[in-house]
Amino acid sequence: MSEKSEIYADVRKQIASVIAGETSVTARYATAACLLREAFGARFFWTGFYVVDPLKPTELVVGPYQGTLGCLRIPFGRGVCGAAAATGETQLVTDVHAFPGHIACDSRSNSEIVVPVFDRAGALVAVLDIDSTEFGAFDLEDKAGLEAICGDLLTA
Repeated sequence: MSEKSEIYADVRKQIASVIAGETSVTARYATAACLLREAFGARFFWTGFYVVDPLKPTELVVGPYQGTLGCLRIPFGRGVCGAAAATGETQLVTDVHAFPGHIACDSRSNSEIVVPVFDRAGALVAVLDIDSTEFGAFDLEDKAGLEAICGDLLTA
């Protein structure tokens, strides 16, 4: 197991421990964003959630996050977060400036990973968005670690 995989395993346990028994989705997301940012430091420039708006179910609205000001709303299919919402698949982008329709909430972001979050019935409820100022900051280890954590958020 690599050092990064060990960090993911450790932060996954921390998140699970803190959110055990917590019924507030906001509290669960806030805890995950905080602990991920703390675990990975500056490499995770912006770490947070965009939540499916129940009044506008084809839009994401900013939720709990750590970092600079985030975009308030993102339509499904637009930018990296919107692509993850529309496809239900993790988006791993090494250079956001080359991504069609990228939304630059903060021009310092250069790479991004966005992981869908599903409820127990399999419906999309949010996406976890992590940006880095580094190009190519995320890889398949990040994808596996973050997907595991997102899978725990509503089932823990």
